[in-house]
Amino acid sequence: MRGKILAAGLALSASLGSSAWANESVIKATSDPNNWATQNGDYAGHRYSKLNQITTENVGQLQVAWTFSTGVLRGHEGSPLVVGNEMYMVTPFPNVVYALNLADEQKIVWKYVPKQDPSVISVMCCDTVTRGLQYADGKIFMYQADTTLVALDAKTGKELWKVANGDPKMGETGTSAPLIVKDKVLVGISGGEYGVRGSLTAYDENTGKKVWRAYSTGPDAEMLIDPEKTMSLGKPVGKDSSLKTWSGDQWKIGGGTTWGYMAYDPDLNLVYYGTGNPGTWNPVQRAGKDGKPIDLKWSMTHFARDPDTGMAKWAYQMTPFDEWDYDGINEPILADIDVKGKKRKVEVHFDRNGFAYTLDRATGEPLVAEKYDPVVNWATSINLDKSSPDYGRPVRVKKYSTFAHGTDFDTKGICPAALGSKDEQPASYSELTGLFYVPANHVCMDYEPFKVSYAAGQPFVGATLSMFPGPDKPERMGTFLAWDAGKGKIVWSKPEQFSVWSGALTTAGGVAFYGTLEGYFKAVDQKTGKELYKFKTPSGVIGNVFTYMQGGKQYVGVLSGIGGWAGIGLAAGLTNPNDGLGAVGGYSGLASYSNLGGSLTVFALP
Repeated sequence: MRGKILAAGLALSASLGSSAWANESVIKATSDPNNWATQNGDYAGHRYSKLNQITTENVGQLQVAWTFSTGVLRGHEGSPLVVGNEMYMVTPFPNVVYALNLADEQKIVWKYVPKQDPSVISVMCCDTVTRGLQYADGKIFMYQADTTLVALDAKTGKELWKVANGDPKMGETGTSAPLIVKDKVLVGISGGEYGVRGSLTAYDENTGKKVWRAYSTGPDAEMLIDPEKTMSLGKPVGKDSSLKTWSGDQWKIGGGTTWGYMAYDPDLNLVYYGTGNPGTWNPVQRAGKDGKPIDLKWSMTHFARDPDTGMAKWAYQMTPFDEWDYDGINEPILADIDVKGKKRKVEVHFDRNGFAYTLDRATGEPLVAEKYDPVVNWATSINLDKSSPDYGRPVRVKKYSTFAHGTDFDTKGICPAALGSKDEQPASYSELTGLFYVPANHVCMDYEPFKVSYAAGQPFVGATLSMFPGPDKPERMGTFLAWDAGKGKIVWSKPEQFSVWSGALTTAGGVAFYGTLEGYFKAVDQKTGKELYKFKTPSGVIGNVFTYMQGGKQYVGVLSGIGGWAGIGLAAGLTNPNDGLGAVGGYSGLASYSNLGGSLTVFALP
């Protein structure tokens, strides 16, 4: 265990106390509201800032303070980091890293240009995105598209070490942001559409040496699961919990990739993250020997693990035997909230499947699970009756089952679409209101599975999709909403023409910020959802809004650069409506509002 925290009063956030378990430099940097020192603001993933210079009364006066061109097109996800006077940002492939001096007219202090084989682009499922850098102990950590994890000296940009986490020739790529806990760098793997077996790996922060790797599927020893101590829904998972729920050795080719954001509770000493879809997307090929659906554990699952050993404390599977690509990777948000009249330490998770889960973060047991888009129809509810044999499982609707209708049958009107009621774009928890602010999709789909064979490094999808707006609001494809996670209720909802594919930010000034696919940067009142400000940035926004203080002035910024899954048609020049796993046709209207770009826009009061 690392030494005691030196500075008194440092804290993760209002909901998580300080602890020597955490990385001291991360605690110190994130405890200073002048910084934006991790991708999601703090270990808890709140994306909330205590800065309050910009308020609901004056946010309408915001002006562009400065801009920066990244020099790269394609989708710009994630956000820059700000630590002291330095800002650090990374571009989509080729993953150029910049360090800017905020005290000297944003002068470029250093620039790191990695050497990568451009062939990796061909195996990047949904654009050449990266979800951002991370900082700890005077180092910047960058995860390249080709799965190379790199440590750079934050002052000079000098390469300190690098290590390959996967093999692009097998379809493995790197798009996620790492997480630094204690003296370890934790990183996942992308490639769910290429038959990649998911994993979370820990590397030594100072040397790059691999410490442990926990697979999402397979034998207990490789998953770092203890059959008697790892819990699910209040019970031990039992021996070979994964192997028993896959047909043959299919778990080796497409189980639970790990490309979303993570969170950490230093008091419980647990890291939280989600796993993605099973391969192939054709559920008929994944059925059991008797032709019936099987759970396929532990894809579509949220895990809590000990960062020292990687051992799993608990696992909760949101969508057993997934039939629709409802990846479970969306970010965990840790908070202490009232649930049914009792204060609880929870993890809140807005899943791709359209249900918002409030889980006990010590045990993983679901406390609340409700739809955060009313049109969700693949299931009616989540069974929360502990006496039921189906406790914790979705109550499915056969009409929308792609398995029940079989291969080569086009199942119509499934809600949500494969990209979910929300994808990786992170929500925010406001310590001011106690509500969660969610960037969401309002998109449904038709889904036709077909037979596909596995070949290393080749697409392993097996489904043709078309996407379209939800039936109740055909004029819109997105929404930004406020959610009460204790009650499982929408407090207010603000419709948007296109999906809100930007990470949200809330501040002590009472404002919630987000961006839209057509390029707007917006500010709304946290209490009412009333729009208070908007500005059209140079390209569609799929980046995450962030804020910092410099020279006594609060700034708010966001990366713009259309792309990602929703914007892949524009980003990659695709025109076939079924390309981009159905997104090209669904979001064809974006071409009338946005174009390719790559820039940072920073706002401040005059």
